Amino acid sequence: MASTSSSRYAKHRRIGEDEELEEAEEEEEEAEEELERFDDFTIASSWERFISEIEAICRQWLADGVKILMQKGAEGVPPFENLYMIKRELKHGKRVYSMEYHFMKSAKGQNSYWDDDTHSMQLSFGVDEFLIIAPLSASGVILDDPESTKLLSSVAIALSNCGSNWPAFVPVHDPSRKAYIGIQNLGTVFTRRFEADRIGSQVPIRLMHLEGLHELFLSKFVLSTTDFPARVKVHFSMKLSYRTPEYDHDNETLDSEATEPLTENEVANHPRKLWDDDCSWAEWYSAEDPVKGFELTAIWGERTFEETLEMAEVENASSFDADSWFLHPVVSQYMVDDSIGKFVGFASQLHLLVNAYESSVEAQFLEDFVADTSGQDNLKSTANVPPPSVIDRVMKDLFSDETGNYMEAENKYSRAMRGAPADSLFGQFCLHALWFGNCNIRAIAVLWIDFVREIRWCWEESERLPRMKSTSSIDLSSCLIHQKLQMLTICIERKKSLNHEKGAGYKDETSNSTAVDKSRKGSAGVVPKMMLLNTFQEMHAPYTQDAPLMTEDMHEERLHAAEAFGNAIGLSGQLERDILCSDMSAFKAANPDAVFEDFIRWHSPGDWVSEDKTDGNAGWPPKGKLSQRMSEHGNVWRKIWNDAPPLPVSEQKSLLDPVREGEKVLHYLETLRPQQLLEQMVRTAFKSSADILNKTMYGGFKEMKTKMDQLYATMVSTLKSLQGNSDVNDLAGDLKRLCQVFEHIEKLVILAASIHRKLIDAPRLAEAIFYDYFNYYLPKMGTSLESICYEKEFTTKEKVGMYERDAVSNLFPPPTANQSWRKVLSMGNLLNGHEPMQREIIFSVQERISNGHYSSPTPLCTNDEQIQTHRMYISGTSNDLWVALSVTSWD
Repeated sequence: MASTSSSRYAKHRRIGEDEELEEAEEEEEEAEEELERFDDFTIASSWERFISEIEAICRQWLADGVKILMQKGAEGVPPFENLYMIKRELKHGKRVYSMEYHFMKSAKGQNSYWDDDTHSMQLSFGVDEFLIIAPLSASGVILDDPESTKLLSSVAIALSNCGSNWPAFVPVHDPSRKAYIGIQNLGTVFTRRFEADRIGSQVPIRLMHLEGLHELFLSKFVLSTTDFPARVKVHFSMKLSYRTPEYDHDNETLDSEATEPLTENEVANHPRKLWDDDCSWAEWYSAEDPVKGFELTAIWGERTFEETLEMAEVENASSFDADSWFLHPVVSQYMVDDSIGKFVGFASQLHLLVNAYESSVEAQFLEDFVADTSGQDNLKSTANVPPPSVIDRVMKDLFSDETGNYMEAENKYSRAMRGAPADSLFGQFCLHALWFGNCNIRAIAVLWIDFVREIRWCWEESERLPRMKSTSSIDLSSCLIHQKLQMLTICIERKKSLNHEKGAGYKDETSNSTAVDKSRKGSAGVVPKMMLLNTFQEMHAPYTQDAPLMTEDMHEERLHAAEAFGNAIGLSGQLERDILCSDMSAFKAANPDAVFEDFIRWHSPGDWVSEDKTDGNAGWPPKGKLSQRMSEHGNVWRKIWNDAPPLPVSEQKSLLDPVREGEKVLHYLETLRPQQLLEQMVRTAFKSSADILNKTMYGGFKEMKTKMDQLYATMVSTLKSLQGNSDVNDLAGDLKRLCQVFEHIEKLVILAASIHRKLIDAPRLAEAIFYDYFNYYLPKMGTSLESICYEKEFTTKEKVGMYERDAVSNLFPPPTANQSWRKVLSMGNLLNGHEPMQREIIFSVQERISNGHYSSPTPLCTNDEQIQTHRMYISGTSNDLWVALSVTSWD
């Protein structure tokens, strides 16, 4: 019981103490309320501390200046090159604010607000540097009017205390309205106040025209016609932005000469014409047009108007009356996007070919890749082969009756890559392989086997190989497969010729039909000023056999054989003996009475030492003798001469056995190792793709020509390692980097072609626009396999010359019937029937400080300096209007 009573007593005591404490707190609060009725500057309120904090930050920024602020980490404001920002966070009560100070690295010109390097706040309110203070919230704006007013007042007091005339802005209302209020202290005399708001829909018709906008501006300071003079001088400047119309597919005319409508079947048989149908790459793929359109900016410099009716004249005036025109291409996003699959062109397919080259070492024979891969899931998923109908279509295109022309648009470095010409049979095979399936090793193997089968058919049927130029020589600077196909082409021609002449006699072509010439055979004509030594008869030049053709590997074989035997008269010398014997036999047949010395005088004049006088009165026979090497005992040439029978070419055994050499070529093609095939395909595919791009017409763009030369040089440097037994793993990385470089150049070529054909009548402007984009794109053109982050937008505009305006206006063809009813024109300022997509206007009124409402009683403002009292920036379309107003008042 005692413990219970004591606990109750303690409880009552605590309750009493709590009541006394509450009474004391109430008394203190009443005392504080009484103290708040007095200005006690020893205890600052939270609002005063907030102002003091803003003031301290502003004083620090003022003291630092531009250079130090940039050193302290001021950030650039993209995409503006001259604008920087530094920010700090502030706390007031439970709210956290962010204060941003925007400043320029260099001063802006007085009339440069229409420049691209102008921030929207600078353009809207006519300021250079400015502060923005806003809460750190999802919307970033202040929805409460008292709070925004209090915040703006705080910043204004802080800036006034530190002697700064920075304009300060606070975002208000709903974020979609882009509304601001602001203030700027102009010394101790004037204050400028700012306000901006937006109408997002249902813009009044009156405000769609310049007259209504002019009246809106006047209404801000002219209350009635009696307050101000009837005419107010208003300074006016305007910027109109036009966008080229999109292509109207619904109104497209499939045949410009057709006057009757086409049926559905006729439309299906007449596909729409694409922009690049006549470009060099159009045979292989259709590229997305990198230039989606153009934006034209027409600027009217500052003018002064006194009446509203004058605005109607400006609205109806031609855009050709604008002071300046600027043109900007709207470039597709894929130009700077490196994501896989975003860009499809030669570069993307070459990358797949390099992957196939990496896989080529997995088997010794191409047939191994064609075998069933059902047990290899990873190979089956990527090694798809198109159906036989596709293969038949490719073979039909490859073996169509066309003759290759290897002289088109080759670069000076092109032959150094040791590939086949783009229009040759193997060059076309490589290009088809790039787009066959997904260019995997299995698809390539299937295509190659069918390709070789078609070549064997041509050989067995003695049919000329298509896309192979008829020639009597072999291009040793090309890849070995192309050399073999050249050899096979010659063998087929020789084989056909032998079959045709088999059993037929050879008709001699002699210089005359005398009795002496009846025994002469194989004469190609008389040799001028040369007679036979013994008979004083005219010397005849015989038809001779061409030297047997050899491919690169055949030359190497003969060289290795000569080195193995160790003498020049071994296997390597046997060919020269055969050729010499053939020439001697033909010479004997054409000149039956000739001697060894006559042959030397015709075949090797350097081995005949003449002893005739040089006065021109040489007698007969000519005096001379054989050279020392031809006079030596046992001379090989004389021995061959003595053994050579007098036979014309038609009766000689051919130095080149076309059947044997043709079968050798086919054996090489049918047993070619996968790695050897892919090495030559990679070289040829890169060379052929580059040659096709190099044929693109893009005018006189010097930068593009330089980049193409650099691409060829890079390809030569990289592809020279693809010789013989190359290490695939070491080369794969280099080849993939080469594909990345190729893609950059390919994109620029397509862009250059698009700009050139769209501005073909304004070549200077086209080249200037391409040069601007080239400099913008240049930092991205590295060799890294990694995709470079490139967020900066291309915004450069090129000034249009007066003589170029007609060519630019052609980019805006008059609207078609479909376009006319789709959109109701309501803004005026039409360009070939197209209204601007945006109209920006600046109205302003200026007044002398020493005159009128803005005169000051202080001696500080007694000059005749003018001050901009009212300024209104208007940006709008037919369904959107944004207005920013600044008003200067005398305090």
